[in-house]
Amino acid sequence: MTEPDPKADLLRYLQAARDALLWKLDGLSEYDIRRPLTPTGTNLLGLVKHVAGVELGYFGDTFGRPFFDKEPPPWWYTEDAAANADMWATADESREEIIGLYHRAWEHADATIAALPLDAIGHVPWWSEGRREVTLHRILVHMVSETQRHAGHADIVRELVDGAAGLRQGSDTMPPGDEVYGESYRRDLERVAREADGR
Repeated sequence: MTEPDPKADLLRYLQAARDALLWKLDGLSEYDIRRPLTPTGTNLLGLVKHVAGVELGYFGDTFGRPFFDKEPPPWWYTEDAAANADMWATADESREEIIGLYHRAWEHADATIAALPLDAIGHVPWWSEGRREVTLHRILVHMVSETQRHAGHADIVRELVDGAAGLRQGSDTMPPGDEVYGESYRRDLERVAREADGR
């Protein structure tokens, strides 16, 4: 039997969420990865940009391992930043630039995870007083949850763009069926929702 390795388990789940989030951009135009598809403006490239920044904060400054040596990028969490600047990409920020930053965030986070024990203490300055002191274990759990949450957002946005759905490319984890089955299924759900609402 294999010995338990909580750090490796958490990192594996974090990496699976990272990969799921990134592949939602595959094959889409610049417009489709940037366009807002919810009333709050949720968009695919913005989700990647946001999670990159979150990883850099939690696995960087929290444990005294800052990523940015000089000054943070203009969209970083500062008073000068545009509203929700971490949740969307400007026309000048390329897909490659943001994906590259996300990959560098992974490397930085993975180095922090490798260097520290799970009970290493860090401080999250943006959390409320009394909650700021954390362990690497807690931040890993938090980051798995955060990344999976945003990967779920990306699932829905990607489905709205072109109908692509599922956990990863080549394994859509969706039940078999063609467009007729899908449309029929949606009609059935609509009928049931209206029936329930009428009771």
